[in-house]
Amino acid sequence: MPRQPRRRSYDQHCAAARALDLVGDRWTLLVVRELLAGPRRYTDLHADLPGVSTDMLAGRLKDMEGAELVTRRRLPPPASASVYELTPRGRDLLPVLRALAAWGAPDLGEPTPTDAVRAHWYAIPLLGPLTELGPGVVQVSLDEGEFYVRIGGGDGAVEYGDGAADGPDALLRTDAATCRALAEGELTLAAAVEAGRAVVTSGATSAPNPSPRA
Repeated sequence: MPRQPRRRSYDQHCAAARALDLVGDRWTLLVVRELLAGPRRYTDLHADLPGVSTDMLAGRLKDMEGAELVTRRRLPPPASASVYELTPRGRDLLPVLRALAAWGAPDLGEPTPTDAVRAHWYAIPLLGPLTELGPGVVQVSLDEGEFYVRIGGGDGAVEYGDGAADGPDALLRTDAATCRALAEGELTLAAAVEAGRAVVTSGATSAPNPSPRA
């Protein structure tokens, strides 16, 4: 399949148009969503972006490298593999994705039979609700998998990662339906716990953060 041509600039002297020149292409912001969870091998990205063709993904990554949103580096032995990761400018897109997730949450609804689901896709909508637990690392366990959220102290900074955390401060067990209710503002975390829809316990020894997956 031939590579999709890169879209031309809007040629508008407007900050929003300039931003869309860089991240407005199909799949670009979803690549950012994946890389916000940590460095990824190409195969990891392709596995967690169901529906993207290999040529499209390769083209998007090349464009994102050119725009200095993404860098590629070689892991030391014994891994000896290349991973993609966000630059600081790429990571600055987290608030953009949080705003998009908040705007789209009311339309999320129940998954359809054809919808792919990954646990860490719920991380961005939960960044706000999980601040109720205060600063620290929260490991979230769903039937679909695990992810963790790191909530800063005085600066209120938040970030997330895929998989299990190393020595989390709190463990949250819930389900996807409760995640959606929290994201849509139908529930607070405290109300979800009181209703028995979520269980929060203190941190315990857990598996260390996984290395980028093969």
